Amino acid sequence: MKNLENIISDQVGNQIRVQVWKQVGNQVGNQVREQVRYQVSDQVCNQIRVQVWEQVRVQVWEQVRDQVWDQAEETIK
Repeated sequence: MKNLENIISDQVGNQIRVQVWKQVGNQVGNQVREQVRYQVSDQVCNQIRVQVWEQVRVQVWEQVRDQVWDQAEETIK
């Protein structure tokens, strides 16, 4: 009878351990997923910022260059 109690308590203990392990694993997994998601979104935002900045910089440079060029042509005429 003692053996049966030991087996049952071992099984219950194992089930509890498995449940706790799964919960801890899920929490850690969720935290890791969140961190990865934030890192990825930061990287994507940075890439978008860089692309937008490049486009704006090129457009501004072309406008300024054209204005300067037009003024120079007017002055030469």
